Amino acid sequence: MTREVIRADGVPAPGGAYSQAVVARGFLYTAGTGPHDPVTGAVVGDDVAGQTRQVLSNLRALLAARGLDFSDVVKVTVHLADLGRDYEAYNTVYEQTMTLPYPARTTVGSTLDHKLVEIDMVAALRD
Repeated sequence: MTREVIRADGVPAPGGAYSQAVVARGFLYTAGTGPHDPVTGAVVGDDVAGQTRQVLSNLRALLAARGLDFSDVVKVTVHLADLGRDYEAYNTVYEQTMTLPYPARTTVGSTLDHKLVEIDMVAALRD
């Protein structure tokens, strides 16, 4: 199996031993992406709505590095630091940003380090 590593300008650099995204077998898989400013690395946004906007902006840039956009996304996994408190605000931003038909999605509560939301995506490559 051949894997293609995707690196994108305008997306925060990995904070560990992982790739921003990898293409394999017709799909692009992103790493979990947080609400970090791509230049400073600082967390952007004081609430889950602001942080979600930043995460989706980072993911948009990562998809674009391979000629994709949100309409190509088939699966999304979302981690919220406080699922009960933040789900509605996060979901509002998500609905305003993502393309119909919405991808399959899993949303879970997770312990996150200094952030309220982290998202990863799987996108189908275009023919």
